[in-house]
Amino acid sequence: MNQRPSPAGKRQRVALRAASAVWHRSVGRWAQREFAVLATLALAAAAIWAFAELADDVLEGETHVFDEWVLLALRSATDASDPLGPRWLEELMRDITALGSTGVLTFITLAVAGFLALDRKSHAALFVLVAVGGGMLLSTALKLGFDRPRPDLVPHGSIVYTASFPSGHSMLAAVVYLTLGALLARVQPRLVLKLYLLGLAILLTMAVGASRVYLGVHWPTDVLAGWAVGAAWALFCWAAALWLQRRGQVESPGPDPESAAPEPADD
Repeated sequence: MNQRPSPAGKRQRVALRAASAVWHRSVGRWAQREFAVLATLALAAAAIWAFAELADDVLEGETHVFDEWVLLALRSATDASDPLGPRWLEELMRDITALGSTGVLTFITLAVAGFLALDRKSHAALFVLVAVGGGMLLSTALKLGFDRPRPDLVPHGSIVYTASFPSGHSMLAAVVYLTLGALLARVQPRLVLKLYLLGLAILLTMAVGASRVYLGVHWPTDVLAGWAVGAAWALFCWAAALWLQRRGQVESPGPDPESAAPEPADD
């Protein structure tokens, strides 16, 4: 004859199931976040490797033919001083290239840091300032180290006053836009919004780099190197932010969609 379970036994089983569900959710989130950090660091390492390979080819002179071919392909066949396309396109490229300028990127960075500070996330604001400031210092150090001359095949469509390799506009656009895009994407609950923000950040970064080549102020390999090292720096900073946030040393830029989601009710 079957015995009906006692109320105490039922409560114990419900408590065990609840504890097991909480444990599995906690372990799952921990594994997901650890994987995110490791994957980010792996991508940063790949970007650094790509930059190192490209820098070696530039120093050996193996990219000269490619660089010249791309620059001349963007110019009129009869007049190297005339970029392809109508005059408004050249002016548009100057507008786009300004999005990677030190002045514009500094303004955007200070605006974001100010917003975070007003939102009482002072450590996150400081982290953004250090990440972007560190990227600027790294760009300057790399330019001084390689000291590659600017292109002299075509007239420059913009005023330049630093060395060519790597492209500072391309690198700093990657640092700022990819970092901010990742921060904004992290707090969005919908995948389509995450992809939109990250895609917009990548598009801005690529547009700035392409404008530098179109205006004749950078060799194509300067831009490729700037993208590589800029992406590596942004990914490294993003991994560091995740690590510091989990330890409570840097505030999250907003509510975590996973933690903010309501827990399913037990039957």
